[in-house]
Amino acid sequence: MPGCFKKTLFALASLISFVSFILIVVAMGTPKWMTGKILCKTGADLVNATDPELVKFIGEIYYGLFRGGKIRQCGLGGRRSKFTIFPHMVKKLNTGLHVMIIMFLCVAISFSLVSFGFCILNAIKVPYRAINGPAGACLWNFLAGGFVVLAVTSFMAAVKLHHLTERIANFRENVFRFVILEERFEDCFWICVASATAHAVNLLLIAISGIHFPKIKTKTEEVNVTAEDIMY
Repeated sequence: MPGCFKKTLFALASLISFVSFILIVVAMGTPKWMTGKILCKTGADLVNATDPELVKFIGEIYYGLFRGGKIRQCGLGGRRSKFTIFPHMVKKLNTGLHVMIIMFLCVAISFSLVSFGFCILNAIKVPYRAINGPAGACLWNFLAGGFVVLAVTSFMAAVKLHHLTERIANFRENVFRFVILEERFEDCFWICVASATAHAVNLLLIAISGIHFPKIKTKTEEVNVTAEDIMY
C-alpha cells in the first residue's frame, strides 16, 4: 500500500486530471474563443466617414470552434446574426488546421481520463508493473498537456497567420467588406491554457511523490548505572 503522503499527492493529481477533462469539454462547447471589433470598410468608404462617424460602422464578432455570431454595423444600425462553422463555413477556412485543433482537444480529453484512472490506481495501491505506476501517470499527463498545447498553438496560428477572424467576418458578404480592428483571446482559450498548466502541475506532484524523504530517528540516551548510584 502507498504511504499517506503518496496517497494524498496522487489523489490530488487525479482530481486535477478530472478538472482538466471538464475544462476542455467546456471550452470546446462554448462559442467564445475569440472576440473582436470589425469595421464595415465598404460602408465607411461610401460615405467618407471620419473618426467620429466611424462608430456607426464598427461592429463586433465572436466565435469558437463550432459556432459564433456577429453584429454588423454598416451605417443603418446593428444587425445580429449567428453562424456555425460546420458544415458550410469550414470550406472557407483552413479546413485541415481547424479539424486538427478539434482532434488535438479530443485526444487530450481521452488522455486526461486515462491520467485520472492511473492516478486513482496509484492512490489506492502500488502497481506491480512499472508502466502502471508513476511512470505511466507521468506519460499520460505529458501527452494530455502536450496535445492541449498543440491545439492552443494551432488556434493561434489560425488566427494570426491564416486570418481566421477576417475570413469568418467576411463569410457570405457579397456587398460589404469587413476589416478587423481588434482581436482578443477570450475565456475558453485561456481555459485550455489552464488545462495544460494543470497537467504540468500533475507532473510536478508525481515527481514529488517519488522523492524518498529520510526518516528521522530519535536517539535514546543510554543510562549508565554505576555501583555508586546503586548505593545511593
